[in-house]
Amino acid sequence: MDKQLSAAEAVAQLEDGMTIGIGGWGPRRKPMALVRELLRSPVKDLTVVAYGGADVGMLCAAGKVNKLIFAFVSLDFIPLEPYFRAARQQGAIDVMEIDEGMLLLGLKAAAMRIPFIPTAVGLGTDVLRHSPGIAVIDSPYDSKQWVAMPALKLDAALLHVDRADVRGVCQVKGPDLYMDDLFARAARRTYVSCDELVDSSYFADGEEARHVHWERAVTTAVVHLPCGAHPTSCAPLYGFDQAHFRQYAAGAREPDGWQQYHERYIACGEDEYLRRVGGIDAIRKLALPVF
Repeated sequence: MDKQLSAAEAVAQLEDGMTIGIGGWGPRRKPMALVRELLRSPVKDLTVVAYGGADVGMLCAAGKVNKLIFAFVSLDFIPLEPYFRAARQQGAIDVMEIDEGMLLLGLKAAAMRIPFIPTAVGLGTDVLRHSPGIAVIDSPYDSKQWVAMPALKLDAALLHVDRADVRGVCQVKGPDLYMDDLFARAARRTYVSCDELVDSSYFADGEEARHVHWERAVTTAVVHLPCGAHPTSCAPLYGFDQAHFRQYAAGAREPDGWQQYHERYIACGEDEYLRRVGGIDAIRKLALPVF
């Protein structure tokens, strides 16, 4: 069983109007090479579900987002992603802005194939006022009410991992899985880029197998993209590129900043992108963030 595809082949399976989940967290372990390939494609009118970072900002800047379901969109040391900020302030996208825990529960409900999960998260907040599609229900067991967080069903998920084999076994060795296992299970199709493509015998080692967090049957395709999370981090392999993010954010203040960034770093193709940001060796020397 060989699930290998190129980035272009994987993105070619995406269609206008799909609901796309993007794994990772802010500036951490985002499938940025797959996002760049999506930016090179004609696909549009997407509903994007994410704990967002530059992935969301770039897709907003390119006009590919119709609706965004999110808990935050941040680059951490740059608190609000600049192109997302512009899209939000201009009313260019429809949004469902929810609590981080509600997003988790929506993905979990979709992964479990149930319509909703009851929770106290969101009660008494403006989340419900601004998200009329989220219902409050009576408990069948007592007099309490609960938020019924609906399942966030995904047509496709885009993820990045440390290592994978051609069968779709995926490994994340970083200190935090974030919600990538839920994204993988919540989606009808899951496309995973990996820094390293390894032989299946690699996972015969129990210590290595311990860092496999979802079933290989869930993985639709594997795309070998070394440093495919850049400019976000992929701990423990490399940190996020603060200098690149500063340049990216500064461009958002210029009238043609996105066009210039797109021309220099996206339209050029992935091999040239890696060369222009300093190469694989330089990326793998980026210091890991400390929190």
